[in-house]
Amino acid sequence: MPRLIELRIQALLYCLLLVLGGFTFCRTTLAEDSRRPNIVMIISDDQTYRDFGFMGNRQIKTPQIDQLAAQSARFVNGYLPTSVCSPSLATLLTGLFPHQSGIHYNHPPPGNSAFNRMTSRKEYEQTRSPAFQLIQSVDTLPRLLAAHGYRCLQTGKFWEGHYRNAGFTDGMTIFEPVPGQTFGGNRKLAKGTLAAHGNGDWGLKIGRETMQPIYDFVKDCEKDSTPWLVWYAPYLPHQPHDSPQKYFDLYRNQPGVKKNEIAYYASCTEFDDTVGELVHFVEKEADVKNTLFLFVIDNGWTPGERPMQPQENYHHTKASKRSPFEDGLRSPILIRWDGVTQPATLTELVSSIDVVPTLLNAAGLKKEAQRLPGVNLLPAAEGKEALPADRAVYGAIFPGDASSLKHPERDVAHRWVRQGNLKLITSHNANAQGKTWNNYIRGDVLYDVVKDPGETNNLIDDPQFKVQQQTLHKLLNQWWNPES
Repeated sequence: MPRLIELRIQALLYCLLLVLGGFTFCRTTLAEDSRRPNIVMIISDDQTYRDFGFMGNRQIKTPQIDQLAAQSARFVNGYLPTSVCSPSLATLLTGLFPHQSGIHYNHPPPGNSAFNRMTSRKEYEQTRSPAFQLIQSVDTLPRLLAAHGYRCLQTGKFWEGHYRNAGFTDGMTIFEPVPGQTFGGNRKLAKGTLAAHGNGDWGLKIGRETMQPIYDFVKDCEKDSTPWLVWYAPYLPHQPHDSPQKYFDLYRNQPGVKKNEIAYYASCTEFDDTVGELVHFVEKEADVKNTLFLFVIDNGWTPGERPMQPQENYHHTKASKRSPFEDGLRSPILIRWDGVTQPATLTELVSSIDVVPTLLNAAGLKKEAQRLPGVNLLPAAEGKEALPADRAVYGAIFPGDASSLKHPERDVAHRWVRQGNLKLITSHNANAQGKTWNNYIRGDVLYDVVKDPGETNNLIDDPQFKVQQQTLHKLLNQWWNPES
């Protein structure tokens, strides 16, 4: 009998250990699942996809971003849904294409020139403010993260009025003019009154004048063990290309560097230095193994031949910013999450439409991510799952001024789709002379952008591409058909 009792006690202890062990495992799993990573979004403003050392440029100096790239999953065939600032940044906030969010413009009605002709701040702000309802009415990345315990800081470029409109808990842009700021953010109205330009106002100081707001924010969050998001979208290398002299000196009298490239390259390297400062600060002050860094460009920008003010600045080429061409639409996407992602070069087609669902998945918000049109890049970045080789990516080009709100079909000038090597661009809303906005192309065009990255050889009438052309048209209309 004593032996039987002993065996029963042993059995009970074993069962208890199993229960406790299972409970411990369960607690550990839940703790790991609820441990949300900090997120650093680094967004370059007006920089062509080629203009980094890790992308093959041997003239421009970008050692800090190159180091970040070396530690990242590198999606080198990334695209942007459009090639101008405001709608591209809105995609990084909403995870939606511009025609879906309704933010397909830089300036809502009545447009930039009409805003400048207004005579009072009150008139200007009342006229512009209804457009902010678009961002207020959608589940943005910061709004969703904030609802799950994050603090979210906006700095730099931001077109949606006060930072709270997009769901940020903290921020720098308040839709107020900035006295004395010469590099952007202000709008001078007809009587000389200053108003907020609408692209970032006080937030544009980040990177150009200070990094302190980010440092204070991160330290404050770390003190309370609060997960955080930093939106670092400095007005760099955006014009004015007015970097400190030491950056200009890097490129003067350098073999292969053209006169019209010096100021732009200087700004690119100034931006690169700020990225290094930010990354090194986070590595020192936060748990870097629980921090995800994501880098992307808002749109491309290539210096042209036509000079402008300030001195040594040049207008961009017509084939870059605002255009439906590669120099305006492409961007590498870098994802670094130490211990999670694998440093590697990935060549499949991706899009900035994938950024928000990727970050939501990283934060454990999988259901919210599933509602969006983009895909989660984390499995590919972790080396666990390859992206489809036949994936198509899409976008559209719109004028900088919208003719009306909530009607992108009235303004769209071009749609485009790339699948494999081929890229189709269609034309819309042509005038009586057959010209679309900015007169980039007439009719539809088809390019092999691998063999012909400059998009000079139009294959639209080549019979050997007829089937592929029909497939691309079908894909494009399934994505969005503004004429249906």
